[in-house]
Amino acid sequence: MYVWLSAGAATDFEERWPVAENIPQISSDANAAGEVEGQLVRFDGVPADLPGAWPRFRGANFDAISSEEFTVERSWPDQGPKVLWSVELGEGYAGAAVLAGRVYVVDYDQENLADAIRCLSLADGKEIWRYSYPVKIKRNHGMSRTVPAVTEKYLVALGPKCHLTCLDSATGEFRWMLNLVGQFKAKVPPWYAGQCPLIEDGKAIIAVGGDPLMMAVDCESGEIVWQSPNPRRWTMTHSSVIPIEFAGRRMYVCCGSGGVAGISASDGSILWETTEWKIRIANAPTPVVVGDGLIFLSGGYNAGSMMLRLTEQGDKIIAQAAFRLEPEVFGSAQHTPIFYNGHIYGVRPDGQLTCLDLDGNAVWTSTSAHRFGLGPYTIVNGLIYVMNDSGLLTLAQADPSGYVQLAQAKVLEGPDSWGPMAIAAGRLIVRDLKRMICLDIAQ
Repeated sequence: MYVWLSAGAATDFEERWPVAENIPQISSDANAAGEVEGQLVRFDGVPADLPGAWPRFRGANFDAISSEEFTVERSWPDQGPKVLWSVELGEGYAGAAVLAGRVYVVDYDQENLADAIRCLSLADGKEIWRYSYPVKIKRNHGMSRTVPAVTEKYLVALGPKCHLTCLDSATGEFRWMLNLVGQFKAKVPPWYAGQCPLIEDGKAIIAVGGDPLMMAVDCESGEIVWQSPNPRRWTMTHSSVIPIEFAGRRMYVCCGSGGVAGISASDGSILWETTEWKIRIANAPTPVVVGDGLIFLSGGYNAGSMMLRLTEQGDKIIAQAAFRLEPEVFGSAQHTPIFYNGHIYGVRPDGQLTCLDLDGNAVWTSTSAHRFGLGPYTIVNGLIYVMNDSGLLTLAQADPSGYVQLAQAKVLEGPDSWGPMAIAAGRLIVRDLKRMICLDIAQ
């Protein structure tokens, strides 16, 4: 996911962003010896007999686009889509992953001072199980920020202080834990960890930003498969890893504190790197693959955005900037833009939803009359759902012909309705600072 950078309820979110000298320094002593002892508790919730999946951050295809076939309701009553269930959470912005009728969320139990990986029923939100382990965390614009990765066998989650935990995705039984701070010299990012792990070919992939830049862990055994070098000593950011194919090679792209790198999926070697893109304070959005060798990068704090182009030069891969955009054209402090039907959709720093072509031209904006703050967005069946900070949900067309708004309703109380969205079985799962709800968006 991403870093959640606002503080307070000011309406001008530019003024709410922390300034450089006020970046919180997170303690990196998070149970430094390694894993901590956790506890599994089972409840009476039952997995739903429903289709559909959203098994990781940004969904099955890493693109925040639902591939489910269902008819979307294009108009709503005043109160918005029907709320199917609602559940209270600890303060945070962690979004849901969904698989096999189960909803998974990384939570924080403020009363018991523990990270809590929770499994809920997609049918009614009732809790099925919860795996908790003690970690002391102070309130710092919320605690939880990450989305777990889930397969039929495994769940891998990254906690606020960089505990990487693997559980059985059906039962919640513990498999292994790695403390990235204590074991691999990672540094907890400002405002806590926001990177969302991924699982590929039975391996958990995480950009450590410590002794290794990135590593792959066997989900079954917890053994390290490979570690990439980190010669420039880049540290972890809030941006998540994205897999890509280029020049016949599978690789993982990550944004470190000092630049962007492509890491071989086979052995962890660095295939390319560039220092042309780095953000001084916080790098949150994930790289977006928009074509063969084209990667779109964006950020906040006046970073704007950049199109990165990969080219082959002999046996080497070279990464260079194709173009840059000033933040008033496009940038994104928090959420990752969406590449859809040849265009890029996202919310820029002034809060306007924007459609870009692949040359970096703004095709349209939602205008100053329609601003969305730091909220999330996702696309299904040619329609984009956009949330604003206070919980106002908007449905619009994801079409380069112009901004066309179809429906709007306040579905969350807020504040800070920033958690990434998830769609499964015709249901939209969204959250604000303390509550997650499931909406029926199918016709």
